[in-house]
Amino acid sequence: MLYGSTYPRDIFAELNRLQRELEQSFDIEPSIRGIGRGGFPALNVGSTPQSVELYAFAPGLDPAKIEVNLERGVLTIAGERTDQPGTPAQQATVHLNERFHGRFKRVVSLPDDVDPDGVSAVYQNGVLHISVRRQQAAQPRRIDVH
Repeated sequence: MLYGSTYPRDIFAELNRLQRELEQSFDIEPSIRGIGRGGFPALNVGSTPQSVELYAFAPGLDPAKIEVNLERGVLTIAGERTDQPGTPAQQATVHLNERFHGRFKRVVSLPDDVDPDGVSAVYQNGVLHISVRRQQAAQPRRIDVH
């Protein structure tokens, strides 16, 4: 290979790349296998006692075309990133193209105590931040007997 990345690729990254190319060639919706390492968009998921915080790193998206759904404790992020006009793919023979374009879908199972009415999503500077509030756990209380 005349042109290549100087960074080593592992076999799973290469398989993910091949799967994305096949999905794009045949206009197939990405599979749930994209949950693991190397999916688009890359995710950071963390939690606090009050909320679950998700960060999806997805530069170049139109916020109006991002779908975020929460159903039965499963959060889904879906959308499409189009090839930008003027990219090398349209002007020259491409030897290395690592920028993802096409439809995507990421699925994350959330803890049982999330509040489906307490979800907010903000897309800024190429990062989608989703915050899901946790429900207050029922606190034990003493009941007086009369």
